[in-house]
Amino acid sequence: PSFRIRNMANQQLIDNIKTVIRDVPDFPKKGIVFKDITPLLLNSEIFSQLIDHVATLFPHVEAIAGVESRGFIFGAALAYKMKKPFIIIRKPNKLPGNKIGVDYGLEYGKDRLEIHTDTVEKGQKVVVVDDLIATGGSLIAACSLLRQCGAEVTDCFCVIELVGLPGRKKLEENNLKLITLVGYQEA
Repeated sequence: PSFRIRNMANQQLIDNIKTVIRDVPDFPKKGIVFKDITPLLLNSEIFSQLIDHVATLFPHVEAIAGVESRGFIFGAALAYKMKKPFIIIRKPNKLPGNKIGVDYGLEYGKDRLEIHTDTVEKGQKVVVVDDLIATGGSLIAACSLLRQCGAEVTDCFCVIELVGLPGRKKLEENNLKLITLVGYQEA
């Protein structure tokens, strides 16, 4: 499967996560079915189990990077759990000081991400975290920024994967490894 299941206990976690993800049709624009993580965040038991589990997947990393904005939620919690630095990758004009940026395409438009140039140590092993992967644009952009700063991006992690969209394939084409927990078939 496109998502990783390590054992049957993890299957219970995946099932629990799926029960709390809410579909919001036609958001942020008509034709998009938004996967709302708000109910997951409101369920402290499932959220903490998710973070505890994900922390076991990346013992080799030296830092966690989160993509604005929902990647901050999962990434910061993971960095705290693992006692690792948390790197923020932000939308445009939110960071003071020296930064670099990259433009990328979304499932429903275009955007830009930026990072401080002094955020990463050369060769630092980093996992990039976001809530969901659809087309892969934001993750590829985030990884590009980290690599430009000297990081070694070891993995990308998303809670949700829209498996009918080309995100995983695009990451693989960019030599990026993706781990997800739950998948939804989207056309």
